[in-house]
Amino acid sequence: MIKHILEYHLIEVGKYILTPYHLLLAITILFATYLILKALRKIFLSKLVKKYDEKNLHTIFILVKYIVWIISITSVLEILGVNIDYLIASSAALFVGMGLGIQQIFNDTVSGIFLLFERNVKVGDIIQMSDDTVATVKEIKLRTSKVITRDGTIIIVPNSKLLSENVINWSDIDEKTRFYVEVGVSYDSDVELVTKLLLEAANKHNKIEKEPQPFVRFSDFGDSALNFRIYFWTYENFRVKNIKSDLRYSIFKLFKEHNIQIPYPQQDVYIKQMPNN
Repeated sequence: MIKHILEYHLIEVGKYILTPYHLLLAITILFATYLILKALRKIFLSKLVKKYDEKNLHTIFILVKYIVWIISITSVLEILGVNIDYLIASSAALFVGMGLGIQQIFNDTVSGIFLLFERNVKVGDIIQMSDDTVATVKEIKLRTSKVITRDGTIIIVPNSKLLSENVINWSDIDEKTRFYVEVGVSYDSDVELVTKLLLEAANKHNKIEKEPQPFVRFSDFGDSALNFRIYFWTYENFRVKNIKSDLRYSIFKLFKEHNIQIPYPQQDVYIKQMPNN
């Protein structure tokens, strides 16, 4: 009875025959693929692999997942009687027609493959994109990647943007990184005192490294002010804006205590001749 049911022809068109057996086998393969990948994910996240680099394991798992699904779907199509060679050949004209429309998608997908293999950008890395957005990479998929900014905003980024544009990977920098805060003071200020106060503000911050020591550079004679920069080193690349903000608070307080003026932008207007009334 069961054999008769399994061999019943659900669809019969010429030489093509679809039976409940073929359908059941295809569903079983897809379900088994899902269970296998779920088990593999648990293995990759288990204590047995904690000694390996988590970023490497994520890359390996993504590649394995796509390969397993490709094999599984190909097998299902063969079981259902779909000739893959004929399918590819008959779809060639369609692919050519769709070429321009899916060009960017194809570009993003290829970029994703390069990202997974080259690993210039990895899950967990802190990156700065071409529009100066600083974010942590949360997930890299085949076409897009998911990053989270300092504000906690999740952005979906096409992989081609991470591969073709200038991207700073702060996580690849093992050493401390140099930053600066710029400030202008009035022309009648004591420049030696300004230098001393800037260094004092930097040395008081616990997130600023003492070696190399912070230093001050008299950067320019501005239109309305003497411009100074206080340079410092820190390991806190992702939160450096908070450090810069703390420095500005401290600098403003010290300048106020020592009567150092931060001037407003100003312009002098000279009138050569008054108009006749």
